[in-house]
Amino acid sequence: MRTNKLFLVVNVDWFFLSHRKEIALEAQKNGYEVTIVTKDTGKINEIESLGLKTIDLPMNRSGQNIIEELKTCLFLYKLYKKEKPDIVHHVGLKTILWGTLAAKLSKCKGVVNAVSGLGIFFSEDNKSFVSKLLPKVLKYSHQQNNLAVIFQNDEDKSLFLKHGIIKDYQAKMIKGSGVDLNKFCFTPEPESQKLSVLLTARMIEEKGIYVLIDAALKLKDKYNNKVQFLLCGGLDDNPKAIKKEELETICDGDYIQWLGYRTDVLELLKKCHIVAFPSYYKEGLPKSLIEATAIGRPIITTDSIGCRETVIDDYNGFLIPIKDSEVLAKKLDILLSDNILRKKMGVNSRSLAERDFSIQNVVQKHLEIYHSLLEKQ
Repeated sequence: MRTNKLFLVVNVDWFFLSHRKEIALEAQKNGYEVTIVTKDTGKINEIESLGLKTIDLPMNRSGQNIIEELKTCLFLYKLYKKEKPDIVHHVGLKTILWGTLAAKLSKCKGVVNAVSGLGIFFSEDNKSFVSKLLPKVLKYSHQQNNLAVIFQNDEDKSLFLKHGIIKDYQAKMIKGSGVDLNKFCFTPEPESQKLSVLLTARMIEEKGIYVLIDAALKLKDKYNNKVQFLLCGGLDDNPKAIKKEELETICDGDYIQWLGYRTDVLELLKKCHIVAFPSYYKEGLPKSLIEATAIGRPIITTDSIGCRETVIDDYNGFLIPIKDSEVLAKKLDILLSDNILRKKMGVNSRSLAERDFSIQNVVQKHLEIYHSLLEKQ
């Protein structure tokens, strides 16, 4: 019997490792010949050490030069035409944009698209040529019978339906990338002298970095030497990324600290007391918040796309309006001053993780989608 070929196409190698590794490994266990097509930023060897094949993807994930973009599309078209994969699974809007077009033109048998947030391309502020072209290209490329689109939240699904990109039967709902509930086990908050508030994200303005800093400054008179605000995340090539010099200027290294890119996020979560994420970016369903629920931390995040799926207001945290540092400061004050409420909400976060975010459930749903596409071939 012929082995089914699965191509997982992800914008960068580190994102594959953090968000899609378990799906690829389980598919491999289930008899698929799995190849990871991704931009090599130095992590390709780590992927190959897992026994997975890799192909370097020539793509600038935040670039908007149409010539560069078409080169990416042409690369994928030639690859699909030559290798004839049974299923191509595109993760992220940029790979969906060009990968699905390439799949249609090369007559791929089965296509899975995972919308992990709409980022800058559906932003109202984005007036670029690519952003205007985007809905038209997507509408054309998605007119395929054997195609499924995975959404992490209802708003993204509604946007695709509104633009006529997909039909309702093509939409599948999976809440986020999932989390290993054994690795990210419930951990009581530490009995430390200083309380800590953690934000984990790429250092992009729309992730709410300045909103949290402003809220922290509003609380400084009350909590200086009692609380520390930790910003964990690396610099980025996004047009609205915050520069290193800016971060070093606004963070004093004590009350407000920028930790840079870290690989020990699990330990940071265990050592923190509150997770704050005042994002107004077009999120899918932030993995950092899923992980925070699993560890058992109260969360303060915005009542906006993707974020609201991780918090039941007043149950495991608080939902706040976007760009509102005043309300954020008030909610932080409530949790910082009430350790009983903090611990109660942390326990509730874990319950939510067990109900909605288990990695086993997420992986199984992906395999079911793959199987259904193969059955139609």
